[in-house]
Amino acid sequence: MQVFEHEPFLQVTWRDSQTSARGFVVIDQLVTGIATGGLRMRPGCTIGEVAELAREMTLKMGAYGIHVGGAKGGIDFDPTDPRAEEVRGRFLEGVRPLLERFWVTAGDLGTQQEQLDQAFARVGIGETSFHAAVVRSDDEAEVRSRIQQAFNTRTEGLLLSELVGGYGVAEAALAALEHRDIPAATASAVVQGFGAMGGSTALYLEHAGVKIVGITDAQGMILNTSRGLDVELLLSARSTGGVIDRSVLREDDVERPGDEWLDQDVDVLVPAAVGHTITEDNCDRIRGRFVVEAANVPTTPEAEQRLLERGVVVVPDFIANTGAAAGAWWVILGEVVSPAGACSRLSAQIRPLVRDLLDRADESGMSMRTEGILFSKENSQRLIDEYGGAVAFRDLFPALEPEQQLTLDEEPEAGAGTVADVAETVVHPPSGGLPEAADLTESPLETGRQPAAAFPAYYPGEADESASGQP
Repeated sequence: MQVFEHEPFLQVTWRDSQTSARGFVVIDQLVTGIATGGLRMRPGCTIGEVAELAREMTLKMGAYGIHVGGAKGGIDFDPTDPRAEEVRGRFLEGVRPLLERFWVTAGDLGTQQEQLDQAFARVGIGETSFHAAVVRSDDEAEVRSRIQQAFNTRTEGLLLSELVGGYGVAEAALAALEHRDIPAATASAVVQGFGAMGGSTALYLEHAGVKIVGITDAQGMILNTSRGLDVELLLSARSTGGVIDRSVLREDDVERPGDEWLDQDVDVLVPAAVGHTITEDNCDRIRGRFVVEAANVPTTPEAEQRLLERGVVVVPDFIANTGAAAGAWWVILGEVVSPAGACSRLSAQIRPLVRDLLDRADESGMSMRTEGILFSKENSQRLIDEYGGAVAFRDLFPALEPEQQLTLDEEPEAGAGTVADVAETVVHPPSGGLPEAADLTESPLETGRQPAAAFPAYYPGEADESASGQP
């Protein structure tokens, strides 16, 4: 159940004429004639890796009812090589027909979003890597302006692309804890990896009251089981590569080997580094109740089966770490226009989704991943039936009634709908055909627990009713 039964819609291999670099694009599935997924660059990248990640993108879009398909790009080359920018540019030129109309890409491992946008402009494709979506709009300038404003707004020092992914992982973990009646204030967690995803996950879990007892980076693990780590302090001492300056450690913070993150007796383990970290060989060391996947494909199928047999719940990556992709698409489609709006929308969708999939898994005895794949595939097929696949039946940008349209200076007003309407979007109509429903800063979710926006110490930014999207 880890993969789809179908073959990818399209696989392309590119060969660089000036270096040994090879590049790959896999479009797993088209919905509304378009697909989305990042472009990574790393030595040893393979077409099999890219295909697996493209399938994951299809699952992510299906799970959140976003009417686009899944894709991925990869370049087998060292991103630290001084020739990397030239290689990336030649790759973009080589696959330009896909980028013009079919493939919406973004930053990924070894490729920063700013680098990618600059490369697009340099080769003459457009001002943003979201080009294939922008040109489908009747008002390209308005969409570009909305994207630029939302993605250049900083909240707690983080850009939208840096905060919303980890925020979603934190929300998934909190929903899982709540489902098992574990208060956040009594819970503990370890985060493996302290890059953009791991750092923001740790920050928002800490803001919600979870004790972060361990964090790993490339130099090992920093541990404090008694009072927890000071995440904001460690973030302030983090390099661009996610490595923490040990000189800021407090006297009771201790350093341990990096692989000891698996052994910690905590409620939540968050693998937020690379794929295939939890394997059949090491999964028996895990003592936590939940593995909430922030990295892409960090748990092998064999390991996940053994964890299931032991009662350890794995919240799969395509549910937990979709915040960055979903947030970007909600901005592109005009459904939200600020980091505050993206986080509110994400909270409203991910909490009932996690709860529902855990209920299904408890009832069936299957893994949460299996239930999530079944749900995502069903949703993807419904999106194709309604919007079209390779050939679109409906436009990517649905026409909204005037009262449903958002401006760059405001989020939806309270009273536009109910929180039940927002929760309903998870399992029924695709996101593009829905207005933004409720002011989530005022209304409790149907669980009775208020969303994160109700807690200023936790929620990243102003409440939606006052959020202007200005830096």
